[in-house]
Amino acid sequence: MLKLTPIRSEKVWGYEDWIASTHPDGLQSDFASLVKEYPLLVKIIQANDTLSVQVHPDDEDAKRLEGEKACGKTECWYVLAADEGASLVYGLKESPSNEEIRSAIKENSLEKILNQVQVKKGDFVFIPSGTVHAIGGGLRLLEVQQNCNITYRLYDWGRPRELHIEKGVQVIKNASRKAIKAMEEEFECKYFRLQKEPLKGGYSFLVSPSSKNAELLFISEGSGSIRSTARDGTKTENSFQKEEIFAVAAGEKITLEGHGEIIRIQPK
Repeated sequence: MLKLTPIRSEKVWGYEDWIASTHPDGLQSDFASLVKEYPLLVKIIQANDTLSVQVHPDDEDAKRLEGEKACGKTECWYVLAADEGASLVYGLKESPSNEEIRSAIKENSLEKILNQVQVKKGDFVFIPSGTVHAIGGGLRLLEVQQNCNITYRLYDWGRPRELHIEKGVQVIKNASRKAIKAMEEEFECKYFRLQKEPLKGGYSFLVSPSSKNAELLFISEGSGSIRSTARDGTKTENSFQKEEIFAVAAGEKITLEGHGEIIRIQPK
């Protein structure tokens, strides 16, 4: 069991804490020594202002546009905190053509075709690669994604940062969107599985001995203690607080005592 230390990246709109990463842009060396290269990247995003309108490629488009070693970026958000009336961009209205999107960006009228949705604490949003999106101000999110840092900015609300309009327009899929609602007990997609567990005193589980990757354990609420017993019998104990994250290896038995909520994150 390894407690991970976040790597903070300050942004014009707030900040990101990379809380589980082996990506070269934010490498946690102790985590990398445990797992080498992890297929997921987990962040906490604090948005004090609205992020750019952006889109990420899927695996095929990432290789075509960025090289054979690149992968796409499918992600999801779990809302940890939200100001009243906070909203985000989740896809495009109807199905505009690529040329209509380019024209809207050029004419500074993209906002008219953005699908804006209000969210609250506890909501869950699935963002398949190719989905146009933007996080609004007043939101704090847990983000679980593929281990990719490719972002194509389409529109930045007048801020003088680089845009990537041609690449971005090429990778837009605008697929059907899942309804935004309170996170359920389990979520699964092609790249990861999430399991939400209430902690009311005690909770124990065994990380599958046949698992190819470590599992991540995120404390979304509460505090308490965590104990692990490794395959070789080695025992480890630690305390935990809200928004801390632990990497637990295949075959480890984990026991948590306390009150709150945990999110188990498993690569697929």
